[in-house]
Amino acid sequence: MNKKRIYPLLGLLLGAAIVGIGCSSTTNNSGEGSNSPSASSGSSATAKPAAERVMKDALGHEVSIPAKPERIIASYLEDHLVALGVKPAAQWSINNGKSVQNYLQKELKGIPTIPSDLPFESVMSFAPDLILVDSAEQVAGDKYAQYAKIAPTFTVGSGVNNDWRQELMTVAEVLNKSEEAKQVLVSYDLKVKEAKEKLKQEIGTKSVAVLWVTSKNVYVPNEKLSCGDVLYRDLGLTVPEEIKEISKTATANWNPIAMEKLAQMNIDYMFIVNSKGVANEEILKDPVWAGIPAVKNGQVFQYDDTASWLYTGIIANGQMVDNVLERILKKI
Repeated sequence: MNKKRIYPLLGLLLGAAIVGIGCSSTTNNSGEGSNSPSASSGSSATAKPAAERVMKDALGHEVSIPAKPERIIASYLEDHLVALGVKPAAQWSINNGKSVQNYLQKELKGIPTIPSDLPFESVMSFAPDLILVDSAEQVAGDKYAQYAKIAPTFTVGSGVNNDWRQELMTVAEVLNKSEEAKQVLVSYDLKVKEAKEKLKQEIGTKSVAVLWVTSKNVYVPNEKLSCGDVLYRDLGLTVPEEIKEISKTATANWNPIAMEKLAQMNIDYMFIVNSKGVANEEILKDPVWAGIPAVKNGQVFQYDDTASWLYTGIIANGQMVDNVLERILKKI
């Protein structure tokens, strides 16, 4: 399943990847314990030391991956790194460092910011020993060559839209954490399976949608990307016809919907991500919302743009699943 990064749109709409200075790459304690020789086994064998490896990236570059990278700059890949227990050297930001991925800040507290477009001078200032970039788009022109002069640079995906699962597994392979990635995917799939069954019993084929409201437009998700992927593929919820129609030709995560189409939407449960800068009540006062079943029946659930709904990754997706359960089922 493909996904398109939303940060250029976010930068535009908000006024405008993962990476931290002096922080070492870490693993969670359970992972370390499972990889260590058992003290009770009586064996004198020791774990095989990590070694530098050469891997081919999405653009065909042969990249020498350090044995134990300690200062990783990973452009907009924070979700994957946090899921794998890794802290980067600096974290993605826009708006002169004022806007970051808020849903990850518990894990990334204290990690300095770096501009989303990764200026060469900023990258150099963190003295990275490994640079991970999300897609070919980010290293267009001579950018790859410039980054590669700073540190080994690995391009994770070839397109703008990358499958988040494959992306997670690729990042994990580069960091020698494939087993950890498999484990978190198993946990996520179990969570989704249980949630899907509960939702089917509770609401059947009633439709669900997320609408992103900004000062200029209202956006709906692509049926197959970002939160659309979570709602309609993972959770099996019913897709409103307007979103189906837009998704036939759309390539972006989020796409504007005309007000007349919005007014006609048959949505039973509606999640609103509010980036408009006004109170939630002000949004629903507009008559265009009045005929939507979810509004009539009081089934509107609102979040601000610091929530995970505008992002993609195993942590963001898991939080969306929790949001759906706690709002629609009134409990997790």
